[in-house]
Amino acid sequence: MPTLDKLLPLHADMANWRHDLHAHPETAFEEQRTSALVARQLESFGLRVHRGLGRTGVVGTLSSGSGKRAIGLRADMDALHIHEQNAFGHRSRNEGKMHACGHDGHTAMLLGAAKYLSETRNFDGTVHFIFQPAEENEGGGREMVEQGLFEKFPCESVYGMHNWPGMPAGQFGVRAGPMMASFDIFEIELSGRGSHAALPHTGIDPIVAASALVQALQTIASRNVDPIESAVVSVTQIHAGDTWNVIPDAAVVRGTTRAFKPDVQDLIERRLREISASIAAAYGARIKVRYERRYPPLINAAPEAEVCASVMRAMVGPENVVQVPPVMGSEDFAFMLQAKAGCYVFVGNGPGEGGCMLHNPHYDFNDQILPLGAGYWSNLVEHILSAPA
Repeated sequence: MPTLDKLLPLHADMANWRHDLHAHPETAFEEQRTSALVARQLESFGLRVHRGLGRTGVVGTLSSGSGKRAIGLRADMDALHIHEQNAFGHRSRNEGKMHACGHDGHTAMLLGAAKYLSETRNFDGTVHFIFQPAEENEGGGREMVEQGLFEKFPCESVYGMHNWPGMPAGQFGVRAGPMMASFDIFEIELSGRGSHAALPHTGIDPIVAASALVQALQTIASRNVDPIESAVVSVTQIHAGDTWNVIPDAAVVRGTTRAFKPDVQDLIERRLREISASIAAAYGARIKVRYERRYPPLINAAPEAEVCASVMRAMVGPENVVQVPPVMGSEDFAFMLQAKAGCYVFVGNGPGEGGCMLHNPHYDFNDQILPLGAGYWSNLVEHILSAPA
């Protein structure tokens, strides 16, 4: 099992890749420059490279020995639509776009592992390095799977990793079973009848109906879902009206829901539709509901989770491997875990400047953990695809 000392010579390379990516962020399915950088580096390491899966995805393949086993390692590449507020030299040069979730670091760590493993080849089998586009909101993982990821690159299992601010650098987090929630969205359009604001009795006010609806939707989690289960219903947008003295014709309410179980997802959707229809009827408005299931819950397979935990314990000691609680955030790596057994883990990003919360305009990935993440990937490959004696 490689020590972190053996990964340290790659630290500067990974930091340079990471800073380059951070300075040139690209959002969902627009990762042309990013994927070109990734493909160019993989080819320089001697890997076979496939481009264009999932539009801008890249898969690099490395084989060693005569083993028939194969696994997949996945990193996400996309950025967010956020105006960066950092002042360091590698801040975003693409206005309104930012690596505020650490995907630049994830990509750099997986590139580092690919370079290390291409040089050492201390394993027996095949590794597919999966660089995925469009994790944020747009389901690039689903596209890669639907376009034949695991048919083109057969894997017995697949693995993912995300940095976690607030968890000390040097620690890892893992759990078997549900680890991250589903991600569904809704849009509810309430149509009333516009009128002068001074004569509300002559119209049907969609804003009043929307206000009642926002309150009523909160009862889904508090009064419909079993208290033992977990559920979130969050209204995140209300759009209505253009001026001070006009009651508008319509109001639009948008938001997201989260759950860990499909039957809870079903309950949330059913009650959301029923409550919306009832509120609209009570206020004399018409209703149109769009409910879209974006990402399924992310569920780690128990055997693979234990393999990952054992690799982590050997690297950093049992005291630095944490069984994390389930998180209501979502991840489209869940689509890959629906197709193949595997495990998704957290690596501590540390506190302070490098540990700013995700999706924050002041966030920056902690460069000090780059060797740790690359070391985890390398150790995992060597552990699962053990070289013959």
